[in-house]
Amino acid sequence: MSRAIKYTYTRRGNRGEAMVREAEARQIWMAPSARGLTPHRVSPPPPPAPAALSLTAPLPDTKANQPPTPPEKTNSDQESTVMEKGDSLVHSEIDSYEHAPLAASDTSLNTPLLKRRRICAKKSVGGYLRPRLSLTHGKMKKKGSGVAMKSTRSLKKDDGSGALVNDVMTLALPPVTPSEGEAPSSARGKVKKILRLFQMVSRVLLQKEESGGSSQKESLPKLKAGNRIDLTASEIVKGSSDYVKSKDDVVGHVSGVEVGDEFCYRVELHLIGLHRPPQGGIAWTRVNGVPVATSIVTSGGYFDDMDGSGVLIYTGSGGQPTGKKGHMTLPQDQQLVRGNLALKNSIDAKTPVRVIYGRNISETGKSVMAFTYDGLYMVEELREEPEKYKIGGSEYTAKVFKFKLVRLPFQPEVSLLIANKSKKSEVREGLCVADISQGQEKMPICAINTVDDEKPPEFNYITRMIYPAGYEKTVASGCECTGRCSSSKKCACATKNGGEMPFNFSGAIVQAKPLIFECGPACRCTPSCYNRVSQRGIRIPLEIFKTETRGWGVRSLSSIPSGSFVCEYLGELLKDEEAEKRKHNDAYLFDIGHNYDDAALWEGLAGFVAGTKSGSEASESEGFTIDAAEMGNVGRFINHSCSPNLYAQNVLFDHDDREMPHVMFFAAENIPPLEELTYHYNYTIGQVRDSQGNEKVKECYCGSSECQGRLY
Repeated sequence: MSRAIKYTYTRRGNRGEAMVREAEARQIWMAPSARGLTPHRVSPPPPPAPAALSLTAPLPDTKANQPPTPPEKTNSDQESTVMEKGDSLVHSEIDSYEHAPLAASDTSLNTPLLKRRRICAKKSVGGYLRPRLSLTHGKMKKKGSGVAMKSTRSLKKDDGSGALVNDVMTLALPPVTPSEGEAPSSARGKVKKILRLFQMVSRVLLQKEESGGSSQKESLPKLKAGNRIDLTASEIVKGSSDYVKSKDDVVGHVSGVEVGDEFCYRVELHLIGLHRPPQGGIAWTRVNGVPVATSIVTSGGYFDDMDGSGVLIYTGSGGQPTGKKGHMTLPQDQQLVRGNLALKNSIDAKTPVRVIYGRNISETGKSVMAFTYDGLYMVEELREEPEKYKIGGSEYTAKVFKFKLVRLPFQPEVSLLIANKSKKSEVREGLCVADISQGQEKMPICAINTVDDEKPPEFNYITRMIYPAGYEKTVASGCECTGRCSSSKKCACATKNGGEMPFNFSGAIVQAKPLIFECGPACRCTPSCYNRVSQRGIRIPLEIFKTETRGWGVRSLSSIPSGSFVCEYLGELLKDEEAEKRKHNDAYLFDIGHNYDDAALWEGLAGFVAGTKSGSEASESEGFTIDAAEMGNVGRFINHSCSPNLYAQNVLFDHDDREMPHVMFFAAENIPPLEELTYHYNYTIGQVRDSQGNEKVKECYCGSSECQGRLY
């Protein structure tokens, strides 16, 4: 017979706050077939082995070598157990139950002992949080700690029937860390969170514009910002509880912002206080009643010069011709007022000025502006010069101010300039392997080592997952689209994703989900379909490099916009049981197929995908692990960080087995060139054990402001 015992535990750890959950544990007495266990009696483990953990009594300190106190039997035969910080009772640790001998005083209940076994360190996809924001075609209002807007629309299920569902975008920040739901402890973490929130909302609004109503006005939320995506997203972010506006403009560095940070929208500079004016090139404030400049943006509107020499010639504001061709105003002499006066006063006040460099980049065939924070400069000189303009075949001259700014020493060099120099160089410094993929990727992935003479470890480079012998993929049903799946209303694969395409037309993931369904081999759409992003492979110039303290890492020679696909984590697909038996370094093991545990996000998906299991149901089945130790790709070199810039996303496209999803890495933020690419390994502190059941400890050397000090 068997008895169902209900236990409750509290888990703290990296999240920093208690999460109380209830689970069902089945205690086996005389039913070996239930779990394949042979019931027998054993003696208590001798010292110095850890004390046994009872599922029916409050857990003792595992360091104390004392047996647990038997609990009193309740009427319902159910006991509640609370596990405090440091306890680590999880399903993966339960190897077998063995019966302890009955104590003379205990005739009411046999207490099973938990026999510990070796538990490998496995990376995993991050857990998904409850939505932080909700968006629809309606009025915006505050709702708890987020922003919500309400309306409904009709969405068809698989059987063709219609159902009214909330037209609500459940927006959750990418699960970059286990503590994503908490307020960041550092200024850097707060800045990153605001920017990620803005970037995610911008992608959602862009998607609504791309696949929305008959006009842009119908497809965007009706906010006073009009129809501009960046301004609308900015208003939404300002309405969230995560946004805190600083009172005054700061002179010098802005806390939480680092030299080399990149931005795709100018309004991002405004949100984090790096440059307050939404349009003006000069920001200024008063110091002791005197106006001084705090920041400037060079955006190509004037003839500014910035070449990495540390000297910038900046043209003052005002006097520029405006209007369209044929109706332009004439240029005017610039006046020494407002921003121009503030820049002049900065010479005498000797106050530093933040410089943000704007540049035009080509994105999907069109030119867009991007911004890079270049650090602090001192204004050293002002001169007045004539500037010539040609308007309608005539030449005009106006006086403009030229400010000479010099970059302060001992600041990091902007990685964008370093990357540009590397691209132009015929021979890369420290190049030790020209292409670790040996031509298998669309672009070479070189190895750079400027630290020592070590070369990358040997392994077999692969571009596809290696499945177990005899495994046959079950191809899922596909869509009937004949183009690029541009309409989410007609695409069956969009229905699998809750009625929305997971990517926008630029190839950026709109937002993180427990599972994303891409179009697959059964779909009739073209290879250039908007819903085949990860299948097109690596399209970013990646390279591996030797770090100072953490072995080999991965970086890119170009900027990576937030939401971009980076690469897949490839290796051998093993059953969990087989992965645990492997004796090599477990640093390359990645646990898959179980982290669908957020009911709030999963609910909307499960209703439209036939056969979809909930998180609790899926987690009970046998799991799988990706092992990249001997066979893998560039993803095996990506290091851990407690404040990462990538996150792992479950994706299905070539089969419909949710226990074996592909693990794809996407950019959680805008990533400058040469910044190391990292993700959170999602290890649980106190969970990893050696073959004797002893807790294993591995220190973290990520060096971020949010570092927890331990990997596990």
